[in-house]
Amino acid sequence: MSDIKKKSSRRRIFDIIQIGNKDDLISRSFDWFIVTVIILNILTVFLDTFDELSSLKGVFRIIEGMTVIVFCVEYILRIWTADLLYPDKKPLAARGRFLLSFDGIVDLLTILPFFFLSGFIVFRMLRVVRILHLFRVNAHYDSFHIITTVLVEKCNQIISSVFIIIVLMLASSLGIYSAEHDAQPEAFRNAFSGIWWSVSTLLTVGYGDIYPITVIGKLMAICIAFLGVGVVAIPTGIISAGFVEQYTKNQHSDMRISDINEVGEVLVDKNSDFRSKTVREVSEKYCIQILVILRNGLTIVPIEDVTIKTNDILIIRTEKLVKS
Repeated sequence: MSDIKKKSSRRRIFDIIQIGNKDDLISRSFDWFIVTVIILNILTVFLDTFDELSSLKGVFRIIEGMTVIVFCVEYILRIWTADLLYPDKKPLAARGRFLLSFDGIVDLLTILPFFFLSGFIVFRMLRVVRILHLFRVNAHYDSFHIITTVLVEKCNQIISSVFIIIVLMLASSLGIYSAEHDAQPEAFRNAFSGIWWSVSTLLTVGYGDIYPITVIGKLMAICIAFLGVGVVAIPTGIISAGFVEQYTKNQHSDMRISDINEVGEVLVDKNSDFRSKTVREVSEKYCIQILVILRNGLTIVPIEDVTIKTNDILIIRTEKLVKS
């Protein structure tokens, strides 16, 4: 009986420290508590750098210590319940996977500077990453997931645009070096000096610490400045188009089952209730009929034992229409 109670308490702690749903008040309260502690920790670190507030350094140290204690307790609880996060692994392997996961490494790096690495206080800013997981665009599709999806889908186009930028950067750096080296041997001592100038010009920053003085160099700078506007616009346009595509896709596929009166399309993301369930389980629980499963460009026949995975697109219709 004690083992059952222990497992039940571990499950409850796991549900609380994970990102909560709106129906679980305690879990949602814990999320907001952690956000408050993170903001308080970062604010204390910033205020501690002001000489005018040197008299409050003791107070800042106490607040910082209390927030770090909260982080340590949370970190220990996450290690303790890691086997519930990775149910397919043994407890020791699950804890090892959490320690080496992105969240585990971020948690560790934000705690260590307080005890050992005082010079690496900037690592505490990584706590902001945790806040990103707590805010959603809507109940089923968060902004961070959209960003990663766009970057993955547009990876080839982005790499191509970056390659174009590198080629233009090298060409302009060699060109400006050839034009300005004799006139400004100190400013343009080598090709690397030209690279610094070409980067600041192509990316339209224009620091002004190095600039051409010869007629050829100035003409070259004008052309490169115009090219820079287009170069910056290329990856920006690719990413913007990707966001529009994802938003449109989300608008059409992220809908409630009750809103589908005829055949509809549903996107299964990492927060969907359909994920990791079989076709039979989803059909019986939500009274729907899954007609087709679209997965990575393939069409899957929705046999009852087929497991629904993340990023699957389901073509469904309600049971009511099936019976009519």
